[in-house]
Amino acid sequence: MTWQATVLTLFPGMFPGPLGQSLAGRALEDRLWSLDLRDLRDYGLGRHRTVDDTPFGGGAGMVMRPDVVAAAIRDVMAGGRPVIYPTPRGRQLRQEDVRRLSGGPGVVVLCGRYEGVDERVLEACAVEQVSIGDYVLSGGEMAALVLLDSCVRLIPGVMGSDASGAEESFSDGLLEYPHYTKPASWEGRDVPDILLSGHHAAIARWRQTESETATQVRRPDLWAAYRRRTGQDMSDPVSPAADPDRLH
Repeated sequence: MTWQATVLTLFPGMFPGPLGQSLAGRALEDRLWSLDLRDLRDYGLGRHRTVDDTPFGGGAGMVMRPDVVAAAIRDVMAGGRPVIYPTPRGRQLRQEDVRRLSGGPGVVVLCGRYEGVDERVLEACAVEQVSIGDYVLSGGEMAALVLLDSCVRLIPGVMGSDASGAEESFSDGLLEYPHYTKPASWEGRDVPDILLSGHHAAIARWRQTESETATQVRRPDLWAAYRRRTGQDMSDPVSPAADPDRLH
């Protein structure tokens, strides 16, 4: 069954954008997934197809109307697909969320603009609010592209090798180990000897250590969660290998 993505947006011309290139683009051509674009203006009110109004309580900016947004959501609901609303107010999008979404029938993505969407429609339509980071964008379209790309690449048949998805950041709760390729020596910097040894077990141990080191230094939140999940003693000191100066 084809994975179905529907995007509700005021700017359908922003799509497919980068989703029409590389892996996602080829998968779209091969019909491994589909992209349905719905212009929220088509659900707008009156001669001017109004989609927003001033906020109750005052304040700058405009808010997207609940009746307009609800009409758009209800028009496309089918097959149990979740409705996702990218917003700084949402919980952080994680790889486990991406795996869940990519393993389902698809998603409906609501792209907000202005000051956001009326809270009542988010509640009434059981909209899932997620954030791709602690920063603010001009609208939800760029976040929707990020969300869809992260999901599409996990659809079976999209990536050339299943191992590409299995050995990467967040796949096991850790950041990924560093990568190297030819030439073995470049501008006075050499590839670690272990990677040239041909000893696969030793290479696997080195990669695991490097993943743990990077996670300790760069994402202590992930490191703490990883140690809890793997049953490690949280009172143990951080590995001396976790030296920020050796991470670039």
